Amino acid sequence: MGKNKLAKFADMEEFPHVFQVSSHAVREGQTFGMKGKWNELFFKNDNPIVLELGCGKGEYTVGLGRLYPDKNFVGVDIKGARIWSGAKESFQSGMTNVAFLRTNIEMIYHFFAENEVSEIWLTFPDPQMKKVTKRLTATNFMKSYQQFLKPDGLIHLKTDSNFMFTYTCEMVKANQFPVVFSNDDLYASDLNDPILGIKTYYEQQWLERGLTIKYIQFRLQKREQFVEPDVEIEHDPYRSFGRSKRHNIDND
Repeated sequence: MGKNKLAKFADMEEFPHVFQVSSHAVREGQTFGMKGKWNELFFKNDNPIVLELGCGKGEYTVGLGRLYPDKNFVGVDIKGARIWSGAKESFQSGMTNVAFLRTNIEMIYHFFAENEVSEIWLTFPDPQMKKVTKRLTATNFMKSYQQFLKPDGLIHLKTDSNFMFTYTCEMVKANQFPVVFSNDDLYASDLNDPILGIKTYYEQQWLERGLTIKYIQFRLQKREQFVEPDVEIEHDPYRSFGRSKRHNIDND
């Protein structure tokens, strides 16, 4: 392991707004002390809590925190070296409405109590084209999210993947969730929202290469049974090239 990564891990241990809980500890029955008490014990206010799941470097978590000081944001990812960037920036900026949680998203319901979260952001998640249950908008995740999301809580998906966007739209349709906004070319839409000003490093690269950004915002209605869409969706052809080599397939 490189010295740079070791230094980042050391920083993560010292940041007061970063919480790291191993999957093993959770499986062994360790409880998270702030579950149901994030506002009381950490944020010290009653503002709505918004999660960014799979936050990567935390660019959206920090960006949203700056845009909306009247909301509390928690970025969640398993990769500590990635989280470090957003954690350091928010710490040095003295932001009090931003926190980070390092854990597996599959276990996220262990860290937030019923009705504790108002919104969820999913920013450029892996579309998991071969593994339905790994997709962050699959119905098994909807079951997980409803355990802590408020009734009719908002879920935002922002993606460059046509596969992920189409699958999510079909899932929303199959379960009749109310759609607040949906567009398959976000920056060519008529949406007038400050979120358009937040672009991750990779998102900017994809835009420069001609990829369109898709966005859907819908409300998760709680229920006992969810319907998994039974549709065939064409895979993203550029995925085989990896993130660093994505380009405009239409021009090939």
